[in-house]
Amino acid sequence: MTEIPVPGPGGRIRPVPVRALRSPGPGGPTSAAPVVIWFRRDLRVADQPTFLAAGQGARALALFVLDPRLLRPSGDARKWFLFGCLRALDESLGGRLLVVEGDPAQAVPLVADAAGAGEVHVAADFGPYGSSRDREVEQALAARGATLVRTGSPYAVAPGRVRSGDGGRYRVFTPFRRAWADHGWRAPARTDAGFLDWIDPATVRARPAPVPAGPDVVADLPEPGEAAARDRWRDFLDHGLSGYADGRDRPDRPGTSRMSVYLKYGCVHPRTLLADLAGDGSEGARSFRGELAWREFYADVLDQRPDSARRNYDPAFDGMATDGGRDAEVLFAAWREGRTGFPVVDAGMRQLLAEGWMHNRVRMITASFLVKDLHLPWWWGARHFMRRLVDGDLASNQHGWQWVAGSGTDAAPYFRVFNPVLQGERFDPEGNYVRTYVPELAGVPGRAVHQPWRLPEGPPGGYPAPVVDHQHERAVALERYEAVKAARSGRAAPGRRPG
Repeated sequence: MTEIPVPGPGGRIRPVPVRALRSPGPGGPTSAAPVVIWFRRDLRVADQPTFLAAGQGARALALFVLDPRLLRPSGDARKWFLFGCLRALDESLGGRLLVVEGDPAQAVPLVADAAGAGEVHVAADFGPYGSSRDREVEQALAARGATLVRTGSPYAVAPGRVRSGDGGRYRVFTPFRRAWADHGWRAPARTDAGFLDWIDPATVRARPAPVPAGPDVVADLPEPGEAAARDRWRDFLDHGLSGYADGRDRPDRPGTSRMSVYLKYGCVHPRTLLADLAGDGSEGARSFRGELAWREFYADVLDQRPDSARRNYDPAFDGMATDGGRDAEVLFAAWREGRTGFPVVDAGMRQLLAEGWMHNRVRMITASFLVKDLHLPWWWGARHFMRRLVDGDLASNQHGWQWVAGSGTDAAPYFRVFNPVLQGERFDPEGNYVRTYVPELAGVPGRAVHQPWRLPEGPPGGYPAPVVDHQHERAVALERYEAVKAARSGRAAPGRRPG
């Protein structure tokens, strides 16, 4: 029997059998023609286009569906943060959020029936799974005489709206960014928790029984929820924006916005951030808008090519030679655990384990090392990141990896092979980032920490020697990429799924 967990006292998750749902009696919600607001990647009450579509003052049942197909590949950090966001949303709605676990195509129509609702309002989802799921839900609702109403999206400009002069879609970032900025975006919607009249879920469900709450995590994670997102954004505007253009590349400093996790779960909408930056021509503001444009570009690319979530965007890379076998598995384990012997790589991978997050510059360094030093498939790393990152976003993650691998929209990076020593010395010049996450090297002063094998007595504290010779592996990588480059001109078919 399908279970419907709902947030209970103290923020716990409590279940109720779907079959126990009952339609409200006379004088209940059906008398006011209620609607269902199905929250997904928009766990907030401010700037909510779905509220506007429902109509101010409408009686509404707030719903979130715990979808097993999305939960299974999520690591504990993402599930912990999600549950925290749900508790925060439930609190802002006065304890009136119904959380359902199950197949949305079954659960959403059942909830709509139980509430007597003829409309289910959502923000459009453009991801490969989300869009197909919504079509199934839409068909299931239609069979019951109800409607799925899509309003807005998780983006300032929804995928597909930014077009070239001839009406085509963009495959290169720079012209996309210009067209995206020229297109513009709407002002934030003026909504709050009081915009709708929220239905008490107790009127459409039976008495719940307690079950365990979300997973315990060891990682040091950010505070979840809409209020925490607002606080973090204000702090960044006051203290981080002015130095963002240069500081965002320094993992040894708090130079990033740390807004990615809040954007992923929709605790804040990007157009809210853009509205706060309107008219700000500073270098920091321009740089931050550019990072939002990258997020929207990758969402647009994934909308054009849903297969690129799992396959090479450039089909010429289907023939790219990668390593396999037992040795590859051993090297992959060393990379995952931060035991490669290259300090900045190991610091990044250990930061990921400790915090469910990694600095963006170090994401590129660690990805380059996996693909171009260890010669392992990019999708191995992408899958690991998606499981571990609390801010794991499918479009940005997969296409960020493909950018590094050279198989994505930008053909140039194939010959860029990051030198992990030089990258560490450039972006962590005093070694503070490495010493923070690699305690074996805590006593190594300054930039010497980036080459501990050169210390008179070798790496201290049992820290491993480098697992590969970077210069040799760089030459191997370039040789393999040259073979791909030669083959590219004769390949035009859509990329197959890598093995």
